[in-house]
Amino acid sequence: MNLNKIALVLGLGLSITAGVANAADQGHGTVTFVGSIIDAPCSITPETSDQIVPMGQISTAELKDGGRSNSRAFKIALENCTTETLKTVQTTFAGAASPITDGSLAIEGKAQNAAIVITNAGGKQIKLGTPSDAVTLRDGNNDLNFAAYMLGDKTDAATPGEFKAIATFALNYQ
Repeated sequence: MNLNKIALVLGLGLSITAGVANAADQGHGTVTFVGSIIDAPCSITPETSDQIVPMGQISTAELKDGGRSNSRAFKIALENCTTETLKTVQTTFAGAASPITDGSLAIEGKAQNAAIVITNAGGKQIKLGTPSDAVTLRDGNNDLNFAAYMLGDKTDAATPGEFKAIATFALNYQ
């Protein structure tokens, strides 16, 4: 009798295991959470801590003789700010400098003889390595608004092709 019970339990166990082994994969994956903890009065939203600014397809005619493209707006969004001790913030951009104009960002790729110029929302250039004008913070959420445009070389014609330019930014609260 005990032998029959053992056989029955083993048989059921094998059939359950076989059913699980034959189950179709109906989806699986991994969720990885990344970020960093910063010593600052504001958090930076994940959508704007690393971002891509599409500059579009800019004609060589637009860049001829030091011409420039339309500006493309971008922002650094700050959230959950507290202004108890630090009330303003400056942004400093860094990257490979271009010889096209002082403080501009070099492009890399097939395209040549042009550079990226970063500005504040009012159109004033923010030179690489130079802090922006201070922005007054308010408690809660704040947007630091910027723009960028492509500037052609004054002497050499822009060479068509794909390009990218990478700038990093650092915030300095006062």
